[in-house]
Amino acid sequence: MVKIGWVRAALLAGAVEAAVMPVARAGCDAEATQLEANDCAAREFKAADAALNAVYRQIVARLSSETEARQLLTAAQRAWVVFRDAECKFSASGVQGGSIQPMIFSMCQTDVTKARTEALRRYLDCKEGDLSCPVPAR
Repeated sequence: MVKIGWVRAALLAGAVEAAVMPVARAGCDAEATQLEANDCAAREFKAADAALNAVYRQIVARLSSETEARQLLTAAQRAWVVFRDAECKFSASGVQGGSIQPMIFSMCQTDVTKARTEALRRYLDCKEGDLSCPVPAR
């Protein structure tokens, strides 16, 4: 059996704890309780979802005369929502039943939603003549 000093053991325990702690969010750092942190993370997701919906509506507006493309976008977005929720359930499954689970789930939803928003924004920046872009340029 390997013996290590109590100082090394304490440092190792601190490093392990830091490695498994969730990354703090800038807007939620001051939250004092887990319930407050959960609520803050849920608010961050709600804001990210609102931003996503705004970009989605812009694309739908540009596709107003493109019925098939609009239907494909709708189908893709619905499938993406199912993916996001399944991904985040998996992401938070390691803390299932714990008080931190809602925060982990919301943080995942926020991150995945922000990534989707950026992907959709790229469609709004397509250049005229870009045949790989399904959204017409302005």
